[in-house]
Amino acid sequence: MAAPRTLAFLALFGVSSSQSSECSYSGLLNHLNLTNPEKILLIRRPVKNWTSTTLVQLDMLLFGILDVDEKSQTVTSHNWIEMQWTNEFLTWNSSDFCGIDTLSFPRSMIWIPDINIQEDASDSGSVQMDPVVIIQPSGLMSTTARQRLTFTCQFRLSLFPFDKQHCNITFSSMSSDSKSIILGTVRNSTTLTRISEHVMITQGEWKLNSMEIVEEKVQHEHLLSSKLIYMVTLERKPMLYVINLIVPLFYLLVLDLASFFISEAGGEKLGFKVTVLLSISVLLLILKDILPSTEDDLPMIAQYCVSVFTMVWLSVLEAMLTSFLLDLDESHGKKAQGSADTQEDIQLGAKSQKEPPGVEEKGQVEAGKRDRDLLKLILEEVRASRQLAGSQGKDQRRPGFYSKLAKTIDTLFFICYFLTVQIFLFYMCISWIRN
Repeated sequence: MAAPRTLAFLALFGVSSSQSSECSYSGLLNHLNLTNPEKILLIRRPVKNWTSTTLVQLDMLLFGILDVDEKSQTVTSHNWIEMQWTNEFLTWNSSDFCGIDTLSFPRSMIWIPDINIQEDASDSGSVQMDPVVIIQPSGLMSTTARQRLTFTCQFRLSLFPFDKQHCNITFSSMSSDSKSIILGTVRNSTTLTRISEHVMITQGEWKLNSMEIVEEKVQHEHLLSSKLIYMVTLERKPMLYVINLIVPLFYLLVLDLASFFISEAGGEKLGFKVTVLLSISVLLLILKDILPSTEDDLPMIAQYCVSVFTMVWLSVLEAMLTSFLLDLDESHGKKAQGSADTQEDIQLGAKSQKEPPGVEEKGQVEAGKRDRDLLKLILEEVRASRQLAGSQGKDQRRPGFYSKLAKTIDTLFFICYFLTVQIFLFYMCISWIRN
């Protein structure tokens, strides 16, 4: 008697279950009341108890590092963001609907967490939101977005171009506090970093070093809000700057050292040094267009360029001093030779006047005139002798004194200059490697 009753009960249960089973999406939408959605689904946080907290999970991947602008202190990247949360009102049993375990519908029909990026400096047209929201039987909802994100970052360029930049991308809710929404992630930072490196399309002169995730609560006046911070570490590829700036400056410094072996006779040494100084000035102009104007932390490459410029500038001043001393010695020698020639001419003129030919043939009238001319010649000779004696009293230096002084100064300056260059280059290498 019990067996027929059991069979009848199973048959009745099978009929009822077959009648309640629905194998269409429209039936599921009707069950979830999404065919004629109420506005309350758009404005109400999807919790049955208002004291419950909604956990919003955000996973961010980097598809590319498009641009890093040191002047404006911004980074432009291509990001992919996935957001998940639970809607307690939209749940169903998949076995009641022939195993339907996912459902998608427009995001305009449902409540979406208002999450923004605090460091965002891009325009609204750079965001491509997924037009639909995917929901699972447990009420877990997910949506994605692709964004060309331009965000601000405070750069530290002291080790440029061997620098690493640490930038923060902070997610937070615009209107909800930590009692309503708490932010978190699905995957950990190591997994997100590995996936980002794998799917990275373009990096330019930068490469992704790591991504660290920090969850914190921040107090703003009377509001305690939840924040999710992605700490992105970017490392610069320095080879281009080494080839374009550091190596040319080193070569110009070596050329300036080699210019000490150029002879001063042709006057080419000073012109060559001035050309080297102008070349360094061009490199400084290129560096000025790259680095921002800041006085807080002077980059080491700027110190390197300014130091090289200063050393070459001092070398040009030394070349000018050496050239001046050589010219002074040459003019001193010409002046002494000219004074000796003048004295010799005066003496020859006096002798020729003392023995004039044909004196007996002229009259007594011209005798007085010749005596006056002779007296004038004697006075001029005495004046020239006094000037020569005075000049010898003022300057007792022999010809060649200034040339020896110039060679001594040039030799001592070259030794000090060479040692200074070695110490400076050693210091720069140690500083860059240590930091």
